[in-house]
Amino acid sequence: MTASGFEDLLRELTPQVLGTLVRRHGQFEGCEDAVQEAVLAAALQWPAEGVPDNPRGWLLTVASRRLIDQLRSDHARRERESATAAEVLPEDVPDTDDTLVLLFLCCHPTLTAASQTALTLRAVGGLTTAEIARAFLVPEGTMAARISRAKQRIKAAGSSFGLPEGAEREERLRVVLHVLYLIFNEGYTASSGSSLHRADLAREAIRLARTVHAQLPEDDEVTGLLALMLLTHARRAARTTATGDLVPLDEQDRTRWDRALIEEGTELAGAALAGPSLGPYQLQAAIAATHADAATAGETDWPQVHALYLILERIAPNPMVTLNRAVALAETQGPPAGLALLATLDGDQRMAGHHRLLSVRAHLLEKTGDRAGAYEHYRRAAKSTASIAEQRYLESRAARLRP
Repeated sequence: MTASGFEDLLRELTPQVLGTLVRRHGQFEGCEDAVQEAVLAAALQWPAEGVPDNPRGWLLTVASRRLIDQLRSDHARRERESATAAEVLPEDVPDTDDTLVLLFLCCHPTLTAASQTALTLRAVGGLTTAEIARAFLVPEGTMAARISRAKQRIKAAGSSFGLPEGAEREERLRVVLHVLYLIFNEGYTASSGSSLHRADLAREAIRLARTVHAQLPEDDEVTGLLALMLLTHARRAARTTATGDLVPLDEQDRTRWDRALIEEGTELAGAALAGPSLGPYQLQAAIAATHADAATAGETDWPQVHALYLILERIAPNPMVTLNRAVALAETQGPPAGLALLATLDGDQRMAGHHRLLSVRAHLLEKTGDRAGAYEHYRRAAKSTASIAEQRYLESRAARLRP
């Protein structure tokens, strides 16, 4: 097995083992530390000695022993240590996969979105604290403190390990999907740094979305989110030049799009839309599928894209949705119509000085022939983003229009 194969196997097994251990012992933080030690032991032993016949059982046994050792060293918990140490170490590993339950726990409503994301990547994604810190460009100590505080908040909330029921379960699932959506977006278009994307984060979000979909295949929004990720990730290879410069959607070489991902994503998007309800991820997947269906940019069904954005705007109002609808509206009714819609966002504090609003306005101004206005907005947009790849692209657009 290759090094990447070992890494993929450990990332797949980590949340399963952690979920089983937390279900048995109820100590999230202690169990998480024990599982990380077991994973480290596997990373050192398996490449040399080979993968055991039951790798999940191996990890669970080693992690259980580590946890018992931790409890024995804690003199303040002698009674708990005695009860835990008396348990027989697992020989048969249950078939149940607690990954979804673990995701629900990591996305506890008492946590901030940043903490939910970090804890999900750590506990369910199997990423180290250092890897997560690098992904979000913060010091490792800062990320370690954030994850530690998240664990303490969950402990203080007295959360039980299990799936919530009824309306609470539905609400918590939406939080889980939102966290996975945030992880994917950061991987697909990094908010800062020199690279346009972080493929490892995008792939991890897709892996976790597949896990959720495997356990909840009838949930149309889960299916829609997975479809959206696949259809969007399919364009990754065509989004940058060999030197890392951004290539906009209408200029991409569509022969470089991943057809296998597009076919899978399109099928899932269709299945999601066939359900009885309609949610934002299903609609975004349908929009992505419409773009994927066009062999060239000129063949894009813009009326269909605009209609889908209009529905999305009604069921899930968001300034970014309106921004994207303005682009589609400009394609169907002309740049002035798009600019008029953009004007409705000027009073929205969430969009004040946002580089995407500035860049879209620059693009539409350029289409109307207002080169000076477009130049000024491209320059302002470049100064407003922390992504170096986006800065280079916006500055290049401005340079073409420099008076």
